Amino acid sequence: MTARSAKAVSRRPPRPARRTSTVRPPRPGGGPRRLYTRLRRAWDRPLTAYYLILGGSLLILVLGLVMVYSASQIKALQSGLAPSYFFRKQLLAAAIGGVLLLAAARLRVRLHRAMAYPLLVGSVFLMCLVQIPGIGVSVNGNRNWLNLGGPFQMQPSEFGKLALVLWGADLLARKQGKKLLTQWKQLLVPLTPVAFLLLGLIMLGGDMGTAIILTAILFGLLWLAGAPTRLFTGVLGGAVAIGALLILTSANRMSRLACIGATDPGPGDQCWQAVHGIYALASGGFFGSGLGASMEKWGELPEPHTDFIFAITGEELGLAGTLSVLALFAALGYAGIRVAGRTEDPFVRYAAGGVTTWIMAQAVINIGAVLGLLPIAGVPLPLFSYGGSALLPTMFAVGLLIAFARDEPAARAALAALAERKPGFGRRSAGVRWKTMRRRVMGRPSGER
Repeated sequence: MTARSAKAVSRRPPRPARRTSTVRPPRPGGGPRRLYTRLRRAWDRPLTAYYLILGGSLLILVLGLVMVYSASQIKALQSGLAPSYFFRKQLLAAAIGGVLLLAAARLRVRLHRAMAYPLLVGSVFLMCLVQIPGIGVSVNGNRNWLNLGGPFQMQPSEFGKLALVLWGADLLARKQGKKLLTQWKQLLVPLTPVAFLLLGLIMLGGDMGTAIILTAILFGLLWLAGAPTRLFTGVLGGAVAIGALLILTSANRMSRLACIGATDPGPGDQCWQAVHGIYALASGGFFGSGLGASMEKWGELPEPHTDFIFAITGEELGLAGTLSVLALFAALGYAGIRVAGRTEDPFVRYAAGGVTTWIMAQAVINIGAVLGLLPIAGVPLPLFSYGGSALLPTMFAVGLLIAFARDEPAARAALAALAERKPGFGRRSAGVRWKTMRRRVMGRPSGER
């Protein structure tokens, strides 16, 4: 081969490689692992707690209104009232509670702290009025109500829960600022005596269920304050001893304790309510008998729209409905714990933890009683059961959690970025639009050149 032919061959373009039918290996991180990573990133976003609290509480409230309307119709007709009587009252309470929720979500933290002492004094005053003959009203054997005229009544002990949360959070935050929480005396006084004062006023009316919730709030605040295990165990042991004494000295409370896990009404039908609650859940199956098709609410199950509304939910919406309610409460509890754990403000940590303890403890006690795992304490399911006195302070407490979730540094930055991308979003939208228009018309201000 000559030099010229060899040079021509070397200039020829290389032949393209043959395509093979080999399968490319999957990219690292694909499939379930990639999906898990995406879900984890979405779960860890700054506004996750904000959306969980807002969306979860509203879904619980709306579903509760639907179930109150369904569960209370027969009860209203038996009392000679319109079928929608209880639903209209609950809807009015939800509207007022919505205003309270918005107000609490918009208030600054310092204003929440300023409300603590007036709310505590007002709650104690109203709870003292309940014990005055002629002013206080007895409902189902418990004297814990005030008559506001007409069909409207108020239970001051429900507002006592909110008062204890705000006042206890403010007290512990002030002591932490002065580095006093390392002493046992500073942890207990005056938090424990004031809590015992509220408990005493509640127990004068015989409301054991509300007293248990208030005790749970006290323990939650002490736990968040870092109480030593010995101190915590001592206070818990004292509370258990007092509770056991109150139960042993009351035949009604002893009968409720004997109905745990009961499968028949027993002598004198003392476990009638507990057994029929189980019947309602069992007859619902997986998807329920249909909305409004409950049989237990036709006089078989007492208090179907208050303490045992979860049983009617299981009968009409089935296991799917009850698990949905449990999932919403679990999401709300997780979001509250997340807010309390990520803040640097001690008041926000104590208040968020106290509200979360309050709502979760009340939900566990109510659902546990319906399932036959706990004694019937007579406490409503938060945001779900009928009762304006319980709904109003609970919605204000949810507004507190929303305000605290928005006040996180990362959440504030995310909201500011969202307001810049969407000029119609948030309180700063008008300012963002004005700055954008001024820069387009007049150019940059002289200070930015």
